[in-house]
Amino acid sequence: MAILKKYNLAGAEVGKVEIADDLLDTTVNSQMIKDYLVAIRNNARQWSAKTKGRAEVNHSGKKPHPQKGTGRARQGYLGAPQYKGGGRVHAPKPKFDQHVRINQKEKRLAIRKLIADKIQNSKVHVLEVELFKEPKTKKVAQFLEALQFSGKRVLFIAEGALPKTKKKDEGSLSDKYEIFLKSLRNIPRASFRLLPNASGYDITVNHELVFLEPAVDELKNFIGKGS
Repeated sequence: MAILKKYNLAGAEVGKVEIADDLLDTTVNSQMIKDYLVAIRNNARQWSAKTKGRAEVNHSGKKPHPQKGTGRARQGYLGAPQYKGGGRVHAPKPKFDQHVRINQKEKRLAIRKLIADKIQNSKVHVLEVELFKEPKTKKVAQFLEALQFSGKRVLFIAEGALPKTKKKDEGSLSDKYEIFLKSLRNIPRASFRLLPNASGYDITVNHELVFLEPAVDELKNFIGKGS
């Protein structure tokens, strides 16, 4: 049985959360996890790099110098790659339809395995939630310092999913945790996700995971075999 330590914002340990061994008992092919993480990174690329080739640069069609009589190699065009301002050879061009499809079942298994590994390595913690009436960056910074997380990548995870009907100009987080997010967004290497929206890359790239207390039940359900 794994034990997650629960802290308050002062950094003091106030309790423990038990995670049953059967929730962590998972066998996932390591190649599948790698393929999933590579797909995430590939899908994050814009594929919009564009440089001009020889036929696209704006140059006069005049020869750089006479073909004969100078003792130099013949040259035909100032837009050739060897000249300054000339076209690029084998230059990047925009690509389309480069999206890599991710199997949803494999995605859930990979994320479940990555979280289970973090738990077994004591990299998952629980924070006794304290909703602020106004942003308190100092409190969150003191919590990170008390747990010696300063300088590490730390991901705070809350429960619940974003409503699909939420408009872009209404923000990307539920109102419940908006002030908490404002409290940590100026802290280097600290980030925030809702559990259903956290990707395997988020889990992997962060050194420590801090679950807000209301998200613990959702975490147990998520890593359970029925998820």
